[in-house]
Amino acid sequence: MAGKLGGVTVPELIECIHAVRCPGCALIDRPLAAQLAAKGERVARALAAYPSLGALRAEPVRAADTVVEYRTRAKLAVGPGPRIGLFARGSHDVLDLPGCRVLAPAIAAGVATLRRLLAAPPPGSEPVLRADGEGSGRLRAVDLREVCDERGAGVLLTLVLRAPSPSQHALDAACDALQAELPSLRAIAVSLHDGRSPQLLGAAPRGLRGAPLHRDVLRAGAPWSFAAPGGFAQAHRAQAAAIHAEIERALGKLEGLRALDVYAGSGALGLALAVAGARVTLVESFAPAAQAAERAAREQDLGARVAVHTASAEDEVPRLAAAGAHFDVAIANPPRRGLAPRVRAALAAVCDGPLVYVSCEPATLARDLAHLAQLGWGAERIVPFDLMPQTAEVECVALLRRGALPDVEVLYEDDELLAVDKPPFLATVPHAERAGSLQKRVRARRGAEQAVALHHLDADASGVCLFAKREDVASEWRRVLNDPRTAIRYLALVRGVAREKGRITSPLRDAGHDIDAAMRYRRVEVLAGHALLDVTPETRRTHQVRRHLASIGAAVLGDDRYGHAASNRHLFERHFLDRPFLHCASIELRHPGSGATLRIEAPLAPDLAAVTVRLRAADPKV
Repeated sequence: MAGKLGGVTVPELIECIHAVRCPGCALIDRPLAAQLAAKGERVARALAAYPSLGALRAEPVRAADTVVEYRTRAKLAVGPGPRIGLFARGSHDVLDLPGCRVLAPAIAAGVATLRRLLAAPPPGSEPVLRADGEGSGRLRAVDLREVCDERGAGVLLTLVLRAPSPSQHALDAACDALQAELPSLRAIAVSLHDGRSPQLLGAAPRGLRGAPLHRDVLRAGAPWSFAAPGGFAQAHRAQAAAIHAEIERALGKLEGLRALDVYAGSGALGLALAVAGARVTLVESFAPAAQAAERAAREQDLGARVAVHTASAEDEVPRLAAAGAHFDVAIANPPRRGLAPRVRAALAAVCDGPLVYVSCEPATLARDLAHLAQLGWGAERIVPFDLMPQTAEVECVALLRRGALPDVEVLYEDDELLAVDKPPFLATVPHAERAGSLQKRVRARRGAEQAVALHHLDADASGVCLFAKREDVASEWRRVLNDPRTAIRYLALVRGVAREKGRITSPLRDAGHDIDAAMRYRRVEVLAGHALLDVTPETRRTHQVRRHLASIGAAVLGDDRYGHAASNRHLFERHFLDRPFLHCASIELRHPGSGATLRIEAPLAPDLAAVTVRLRAADPKV
């Protein structure tokens, strides 16, 4: 059976002899239309998890014209046999993948050449061209990247070898054999792996043969950018070109505009914006990529229009905001973990609009769009692309424009009291280091123009936050809030498996003095080696929950002040937790007027709920 996809006739099902054991193409057993539907549903689920995004819907997934032989970069493990491929499903055994359906022809030819040479390495090349664990072999993995220029398609090859490096004689013998057998080979590099890291790739590549940089043209009429062995490349050249074209259409006429390109890589998009007339500032933390972008701009006479900042987005975009910089348009294309909160806030400050966000992970896209909406940036369109056919991956281009700030979400209201669900990253009251405040938002409501905060949730925390509508009733409500019978409950995800329940009575240092403090907790759930706790402070001290939990070795995850840095990085990279996992779930108090008991609850914030879902999925015991 065959059907039309993107105007091209393709088989309904792509057959692959490796499909049962290979983890690379998770959706290859489905018809292509079903694959697109699954990717669209993945985006829809991510967006639907955030009620604050309202009726935002993504467009249908843009299909690729080529769904086989498209992959322009391959990072493959090497095993004795020889075997070159991926780790088989559920194991650490290298699955040999001859005839892989998705590799671009130049990459497939490179892998086939390697497989032949590994089966019979030329004399002297054995340490390089034999698998690690096979005789004197040290080869652990290979990284192949396609480049295209006026000569056609070429291959950049990185050999990942177990440290220490083999002799120069062995390296030369291997390079001679590879160059003789693979005419399309443009460069060879070596990356040494210490054997301790679980990562497939090793240290930064060191060139052995060929130029360090090679021209690569993504689409006809576009400027070239430089590529290096081991450098990042989008998996599907034609779909990457379609994404760039979509971004340019979204931005409109660029002549004379100031453009900011964050996570710019080697500058393929930023250089194209410069050709279209924009004055472009590129921000890229990886120095070799930034230097390549700068050189490509200079050699194409674009240097006057392109400024390259070699710095992390987390440092540079806030620095630009602090310096009062402004840009007419901005593009952000972060890695899977998405934008850090301070980058989102800084982008909202420096960009006058529009803002284009390119995302390879729907979960972090939705999380970041929800925060940007709180900063006054609404998503106008989301266009998903099938960047990696046969896999579950989907790439989205979101177009945002500056608009009105959203209303607060009211949990309870009467003549004197207003309880709202505080979103994360918004200070309760005005703060010099934060844009806006919850109190300002509350005062925008009719009848709450004089509202004052009764307690201060940390800026990065979420949940129930109480306001007195007038100053003359605030003192009475504060008395109620501080009454021992008032119960304030938090949910906190902490490092390690805390005890089932406990009480902490350690005094806390404040202004040079020890002050009494007490808190009770109960374990709700164990999630992938961490504990979700229900916490009730008995006293009201600054940062009490975070400080008390840290004091017993159960630091709140995501807390960069009192927490555990390595655990925080892991939760950010793998499970997309970008703030302290602390949520004010409920407040129960006695109404001073009626005497009735009020219980005000806020559901777990969507970003935190998403983290728990990911942790449950990662927990082998669940």
